[in-house]
Amino acid sequence: MITPPGWSSGVVGDVVTHAQYGTSAATSAHGTRPIVGMRNLTNGNVSLKKLPFVEEGETDWAPLVLKKGDILLNRTNSPNLVGKVGIVREDSSAVFASYLVRLVPDLRLMIPEFLNYWLDSTMVQVHLRKLATRGVSQANINPTTFREYCPLLRPPLPEQRKIAEILRTWDEAIEDVTKQVDAVKKQASGMDNELFRMCHSSARNRPRDWRGFALADLCSERTQVGSPEDELLSVSQSRGVIPQADAGRKNSSSADRSRYKLVLAGDIAYNTMRMWQGASGVVSARGVISPAYTVVTPDGSRLDVQYAGHLFRSRHMMFDFERYSQGLTSDTWNLKFPAFSTIRIFLPPVEEQRRVSAALDELDLARRSLERYALALRTQKRGLMQKLLTGDLRVQVEMDQDS
Repeated sequence: MITPPGWSSGVVGDVVTHAQYGTSAATSAHGTRPIVGMRNLTNGNVSLKKLPFVEEGETDWAPLVLKKGDILLNRTNSPNLVGKVGIVREDSSAVFASYLVRLVPDLRLMIPEFLNYWLDSTMVQVHLRKLATRGVSQANINPTTFREYCPLLRPPLPEQRKIAEILRTWDEAIEDVTKQVDAVKKQASGMDNELFRMCHSSARNRPRDWRGFALADLCSERTQVGSPEDELLSVSQSRGVIPQADAGRKNSSSADRSRYKLVLAGDIAYNTMRMWQGASGVVSARGVISPAYTVVTPDGSRLDVQYAGHLFRSRHMMFDFERYSQGLTSDTWNLKFPAFSTIRIFLPPVEEQRRVSAALDELDLARRSLERYALALRTQKRGLMQKLLTGDLRVQVEMDQDS
């Protein structure tokens, strides 16, 4: 890396006074002292929400209590996650686990927030993974090696502050959008629980115009095979039915698609082994799908397909899908059409189903839009980080500030 004018170059050990290991104490259901683990390091921050606990006992926790400005480095994790960092944004009573290391910078040389952004940048994260030693399934970064060999470009303190301030505004914008996503998810979940609770066979006091059906009365199985020219589709737990090319995983399908099932717009496809985890979705266009999946066609006069798409992914229905799945263990459970068809549900009139599905579709659209916006903000922030942290883009500051 080229050192910009007025900056200095070196290694992280030049500005970190010491690195401290966390505690190896086990979490306990009866504990009262919150503890931060590697899962609490997200997007360069340390989340202090919903932490597990360790028991107080006779341990003096004071030396391990986290304070605002502390930086935690994840020294042990899978090879693609080792080296994650996060900064503590507020004082806390929490301590931290042994596979994390607290980094304490010399405040005369380094603003903690700037160091955290530096360590969280893509270029440094790549370097940290190169420093890690590999085990069978875990990788480890030795804190001494980290301090001696992790590179660092260091602007003057006023410039560090300004860069951290700029990047913090991006973090705040991302956090705001993330909160909006969570609010939409919470609203949708509340509607899901309220609207689909009455569909379950165990519900009581449902409206008089609701009718009971076995799924065999509402859905027929599609078993036709498609043609080699049809697009290959897949079923995602989070995204429903999507093109295999968009699934983000290795294509394990056979080159021979002679047995692949035809799906048409208005069908519902589900993963027979993961239906109880929500792996189903409405088909929007013709395609083919693995014979390991099941394809059903709802009778639109009694079951609106969009309503069925939401219903089948609801918590209440997934409970029944799990209960009716067959197999010796959860790894072999499957829900084929004969068992699926025996499940009994209750439904409102189709007109009401359509109103419900339209409201849920609107929330789903809002969530997806916000998630795309959050992703765009994160991508733009990463690009800006690269330029600011390497000095490719300089900021204007009052250089006579001394602290």
